[in-house]
Amino acid sequence: MNGLPGMTGFVPPAYPFDVPPEVVAAAHGVAGGVVDLSRGIPCDPVPEVVVDALVSDPDSARPYPPSIGTRDLLDAVVQWFGRRIGAVLDDTQVGACVGTKELVTSLPQLLRLRNPGRDTVLYPAVSYPSYEMGAILAGCRAVPVALDADWRIDLASIDEADAERALCLWVNTPGNPAGALDDLEAASHWGRARDVPVVSDECYIEFTWAGKPRSIVQHGMTGVLAVHSLSKRSNLAGLRVGFYAGDPDLVWYLRETRKHQGLLVPGPAQIAGVASLQDQDHVDVQADRYRQRLDSLIEVLAALDLKADMPEGGFYLWVEAPDGDETALCLRLAEELGVLTTPGKTFGKGGAGYVRIAAVVPDDSLDLVRMRAGLT
Repeated sequence: MNGLPGMTGFVPPAYPFDVPPEVVAAAHGVAGGVVDLSRGIPCDPVPEVVVDALVSDPDSARPYPPSIGTRDLLDAVVQWFGRRIGAVLDDTQVGACVGTKELVTSLPQLLRLRNPGRDTVLYPAVSYPSYEMGAILAGCRAVPVALDADWRIDLASIDEADAERALCLWVNTPGNPAGALDDLEAASHWGRARDVPVVSDECYIEFTWAGKPRSIVQHGMTGVLAVHSLSKRSNLAGLRVGFYAGDPDLVWYLRETRKHQGLLVPGPAQIAGVASLQDQDHVDVQADRYRQRLDSLIEVLAALDLKADMPEGGFYLWVEAPDGDETALCLRLAEELGVLTTPGKTFGKGGAGYVRIAAVVPDDSLDLVRMRAGLT
């Protein structure tokens, strides 16, 4: 459906992560069933420490929870930043959000109300589609920023005329889909020099393979915002618990405006979030799972004479298609392995010729894929 008859306003585009039907049909033709490697939807158990927390206080479901986050959740976020990142914050520099996708897609609207003289959102040219959609939903210009040969954001490529109109610059480290690590210190300096808030999506931070986890708040708080989610690190996508941290003026503004929007993380979910942030053991276990699955999928692709490198972070493989034909590669993987994958153009025009493969798959399903590839 393309909108109501006579509709002249905004018509929502098709959801970008729907796998092409011909690829789905090809995968269904493989004996043993389809293995979906197209989405980053958690498939492993919810940590026991979180399960226990969810049932620990049923009365927390009764009242309206604080929009900014409970005192316990804010304290847990502050302590996590200090323990894991080495960044010193206080509870006035953090706030809760309902997962992070809602923040990604609503932030441009709030920033435009704060600074009506600007109308542009800058975002990585090959990236999570919601950065662009958030700009569109706010009636803003969505301007992609080029990436370099290593899939890192190229700050020097930004037109100064666009920078003067920018409400924010999005960066994503580790990046989705290519898994690259941006220079967050350079990004923070770029933003401060131009009075452009730099918003760093860090939801894959716990799956950083090249060095230690990094956050933009390690390079000062002024003019920056780090955005985090518990969906990936703790297998809690269904609870919708996220948080943001950084510039105290920007955090205050978001906390106050979001109160009026009624954006509330449910009380039991906030209790679970505290338990998740206080326990690092389950995160380390999950990171080991993803690292092993990435290694295994690299072997699978090598058996098909396809090259894939371990990303610097995240749980996706970013695979260049032979002859640049991503559709043909998606079909081949469906026909030979029974797997669903994501065409690179889903993430922007610059992603054409690549395929994203998610290592978010139960071990028994991965064993099936390995068997189909002729591996034991």
